Amino acid sequence: MSRILIVEDEVSLTKVLRRGFEAEGLRVDVAHDGNEGLRLALEQEYDAIILDVMLPGMDGHRVCSMIRAAELWTPILMLTAKDGEYDVAEGLDTGADDYLTKPFSYLILQARLRALLRRGSRGRADTVRVGDLALLPQSRRCTRLGTEIPLTAKEFDLLAALARSPGITISKGALLEEVWDLPADGDPNVVEVHVSALRRKIDQPFADRARKLLHTSRGLGYRLVPAETESA
Repeated sequence: MSRILIVEDEVSLTKVLRRGFEAEGLRVDVAHDGNEGLRLALEQEYDAIILDVMLPGMDGHRVCSMIRAAELWTPILMLTAKDGEYDVAEGLDTGADDYLTKPFSYLILQARLRALLRRGSRGRADTVRVGDLALLPQSRRCTRLGTEIPLTAKEFDLLAALARSPGITISKGALLEEVWDLPADGDPNVVEVHVSALRRKIDQPFADRARKLLHTSRGLGYRLVPAETESA
């Protein structure tokens, strides 16, 4: 039975979520402030954490950052009342795996949570290589030119989806279905934000030593191109 932690200060919302998740057979713990949420996350083992950004005591970004600093890689889904890309990017940069903007559909939250809970269940090859980039699915590690690149679970899943078909453009809809378990006609901003985060990690730090790997096919989607085969 999967066990999840909800860190949310809206008592009415936590009651609804807890009732729904427990009806699905999940074990649920709840914290209503950041300090308590961090304590539970560090002391207990969870299969996923739902973490609000705006919390009393310690905000969600700080909680997420401290969980990752403790080298705990439990999948984290952040809830934010803010709608700006900067806030979403900050959440992903501190180690969150996915985000959802309030108000949200419970069905969408269910789908996102299922995707996070399922992330370790697929069979994986030993190593996936695209040019000088290497993905090790078993340990969920990523390196480029011998440098370790820290990725969130969703960033890794997105990169792996692109790496399995190097040079092939994959649409945002197809990525929504494969990586997020969402309908192909869902919100494309989910993909766009994670692609931007990936670019900051796998391309920008290596700009002086290698050509970019992650390309946009405007109006079509994204593709991962081995640097040595990239055309000018």
